[in-house]
Amino acid sequence: MDSIKCQALLLAIQYGSLNGSLTAAGKELGYTQSGMTRMIRSLEKEIGFPLLVRNKQGVRPSANGQRMVPVFQEVVRASQKAADLGAAIQGVLAGVLNIGSSYSVAAAWLPKILSRFQAQYPQVEVHLLEGTNQELAQWLNEKSVDCCLAAKPGKDVAYDWIPLKDDELVVWLPPAHPWTAEKEIPLEWLNGAPFIIPLPDHDTDIDRFLAARQVQPDIRFTTTDPYTAYCMVEEGLGIRVNNRLTTGKWAGCVELRPLAPAQSIPLGLAVPDIQEMSPAAGKFVAQVWQAVNGSPEK
Repeated sequence: MDSIKCQALLLAIQYGSLNGSLTAAGKELGYTQSGMTRMIRSLEKEIGFPLLVRNKQGVRPSANGQRMVPVFQEVVRASQKAADLGAAIQGVLAGVLNIGSSYSVAAAWLPKILSRFQAQYPQVEVHLLEGTNQELAQWLNEKSVDCCLAAKPGKDVAYDWIPLKDDELVVWLPPAHPWTAEKEIPLEWLNGAPFIIPLPDHDTDIDRFLAARQVQPDIRFTTTDPYTAYCMVEEGLGIRVNNRLTTGKWAGCVELRPLAPAQSIPLGLAVPDIQEMSPAAGKFVAQVWQAVNGSPEK
């Protein structure tokens, strides 16, 4: 089974909700739309049944095609692993690196880390996928990412864990809020407090925190963007709890106060299988450890 054909099929599915999805997928592989069509039809002929359902809106996997997706993913992974290992044996670090990350970690840590990594290993092609804990867990289970930088995944995810840092949770307050007179905010004060929360019920770090501590604020507003929530707090629409890392580079009038007792989120690297990491993934993991902790992992 040709790995390029499998990759073409997977990219077509990834871009499937878009008009011209085969064109978009083809650009990523360096093929025309007609070239992508020929490869996918050749793969369908080889498999013996249709893999895609085509309509005016784009393409989507057929029922049988969806069942085949994990097999195609494994073929692409095996092919990439062979190419990476061959390059490593020749003394050249090359290949494709797929990195999953939570939004806050991606913004705070990854630009500098990726800049250093690219300067050292220019032949490694890096793809960054940002998502919620739910999405990161899915990518880990599918092994569609080499590693994830985020909070520790749940128990229903198969992974190896490399702890990096505990990120403190803080309360975001409007500048004129009476709590700004306090050095820290008692946890119980959050109960019934007007609250703003992005992406509720998506297994976010704050979803986990509220559930674990049995805190029930008065949720007044929801949003999909953490920075929008920051601006809403600034306008006095409510308060918010988030990890300190999120606000590291944001300029505004929002006041930050720690919680009492102190609360934190464990951040780290989740790897589908540390024994099967590609050479590029291994170098990236080592570089992340050094950037966060200041020394290589032992």
